[in-house]
Amino acid sequence: MDQLKELTRAEEEIMHEIWALGGAFVKDIIAQLPEPKPAYNTVSTIVRILETKGFLMHKSYGKSHKYMAVVQKDTYKKLVTEKLVDNYFQRSPKDLVSYFIEKEQLDLAEIDALLKLIRSQKS
Repeated sequence: MDQLKELTRAEEEIMHEIWALGGAFVKDIIAQLPEPKPAYNTVSTIVRILETKGFLMHKSYGKSHKYMAVVQKDTYKKLVTEKLVDNYFQRSPKDLVSYFIEKEQLDLAEIDALLKLIRSQKS
């Protein structure tokens, strides 16, 4: 995982669609994207960049390629979360949660659910 790099916003958007679809042709990815739809060549270029970066692989079907994730969503989520905690919250998950509580982005029900999760991990 140390070799993985963070993706650009556009690359992440494409990866989310491929993760959701379980693999896709460029036309399938475009169909899932919101309006205004990007050009086919734009998506095709991003997909090839993702393949070069080691996030995707493809299987050829004549002139078409079906792209599949090499890097799973949970693996990438771990990388991004660790980087966020390291860079903005002094390597403290507690500081991250405190931030969301202070900014009122967690309501009491969500805090209660977190407490239950913490307690279940101690058992």
